[in-house]
Amino acid sequence: MGEVMLKKLAGVALATAMFMSGTSLVSAETINSEALSDPRVRQAIAYAIDMDTIVETLLEGRALVADSMLPNGPNKPDGLNPYSYDPEKARELLAAADWDTSRELDLVYYYGDQLTADLMAAVQAYLADVGIKITYRQLQGDVGAQLTAKPDDAVNGPANITWDLGYGAAAALVGQEYFNPYKTGGVSHTPGNAERDALIAKINSSSDPEVQKEGYFAIQKYWSENLNSIPLYYQQLFVFESDRVNRNGGAYGNDQYNYNWGIENWTVTPDENGKKVMYTNTAPAQFFEAPWLNLGIWMTTKIVFDRLLEVDGALNPIGGSMAESYEVSADGLTASFTLKDGLTWHDGEALTADDVKFSIETALRIPTIHAVVRNTFTSLTGSEAYESGAADSVSGISVDGNTINLSFDTLDPNLLITFGQFAILPEHLLKNADPLQFQQDPFWQNPIGSGVYKIEEVQMNDFTRYVPFENYHGGVAKIDEIVAFPSYDGDANLIKNATAGRMDYGFTKNTGDVASLEALDFMRVIPVDIPYTRMIWINQFSRK
Repeated sequence: MGEVMLKKLAGVALATAMFMSGTSLVSAETINSEALSDPRVRQAIAYAIDMDTIVETLLEGRALVADSMLPNGPNKPDGLNPYSYDPEKARELLAAADWDTSRELDLVYYYGDQLTADLMAAVQAYLADVGIKITYRQLQGDVGAQLTAKPDDAVNGPANITWDLGYGAAAALVGQEYFNPYKTGGVSHTPGNAERDALIAKINSSSDPEVQKEGYFAIQKYWSENLNSIPLYYQQLFVFESDRVNRNGGAYGNDQYNYNWGIENWTVTPDENGKKVMYTNTAPAQFFEAPWLNLGIWMTTKIVFDRLLEVDGALNPIGGSMAESYEVSADGLTASFTLKDGLTWHDGEALTADDVKFSIETALRIPTIHAVVRNTFTSLTGSEAYESGAADSVSGISVDGNTINLSFDTLDPNLLITFGQFAILPEHLLKNADPLQFQQDPFWQNPIGSGVYKIEEVQMNDFTRYVPFENYHGGVAKIDEIVAFPSYDGDANLIKNATAGRMDYGFTKNTGDVASLEALDFMRVIPVDIPYTRMIWINQFSRK
């Protein structure tokens, strides 16, 4: 941690603050034998951390202090408690909750960058100042299992995870993603209850933005008092481009997902041989990741595969991509998509509505899929019977020529967003793949898609080379070749490659990367506001 930050922490650790006028304390007791299940303890943790100073110093002013899980926008109500730094109030809350000051909490995280380690040290110092001892450690091994092992009893526990606090993030595609996991039985760390379940049901009950807004207002007010997780800050995404790149009017947006960025019209300055080559990152190290979990962070997912619909840079549905037309009923319970004529896969095989049906049904049976996509598909009529093996197909999916028809048992408010992100995969190459071992199929060593670029060459853990797909329905791409290296934000190879002139486009959320990139006189950095909240999870279940 830098010297300036240490001095600031030393100063604030000794400071006292006046009580915030007009802010009430939640009068509550623990709901079980675990002290962290008392909302007063969770409030104390929030008051104890000076996020304004952390954003100003560690994050170099490149983030927004959070007052809700949901970032700023039309669905956020006025008057939410910001939990501004107030160590005296934190101490009062802890005393009222009879906090055991000899207890030492275990804080875990999964990021490997120095910024995260510095942030953990800051949190440790702030909490120690009010009487909460913590140690912190980066998780190793099967991180997912250590974070998500759910209790056998989703209300009463005990916990099947060993940590007390966890630091992580939610990069949301839609607002419901911040809250849907907290339905009873959905997370490893928060006991279920009927009141929260009802509030979550409200935000999923309609596709009408005004109805959704009412639900979002209610659940955020509930969250502001209960703090089932503590939102810390909203992170920005930073798109970087060298001066060799020209988007020719293409949009900027949330590059963690897919949107109408118009990459087929991008150009780059030719090299000494007259060839237009663009260098980027997020290539695979060992295998190409199936595109249904992380919907857009890998270059292959963005340019090798295609989708039925398009969304804009803010991820709002705007129209067709592979779909020539589409229709959704007024009640949201039926939908149809008609494909453009003449669509083909990169290997020349015809792409049909049967490929769409195959992709949806396969996605229902694989173990890793994005929550928004899964909610759309499990809402389909007959999905449960298909998932269980009682039916050979989903009865709510039918194909008529170029048209795929869908019927739903329950309304999914994000149907169109799903089909703006869900990659269609080739049935003729994956029909024999085991859904439970989907990622292990040989297809993912050199996948075939239908997107604007196709894979020309891959050297795992070295580079992947993409070339334009000559039959792409949106026109042949103008850049002759894209070369991607297997690095990501926070990886030292990103800055190394950029400095060497071998990085023309990418995005990062790491503020350390941003400073290094901005120092390069041939690189421009464009900040983008995105729904991405860093937070602290709290294990509120009783312990074994």
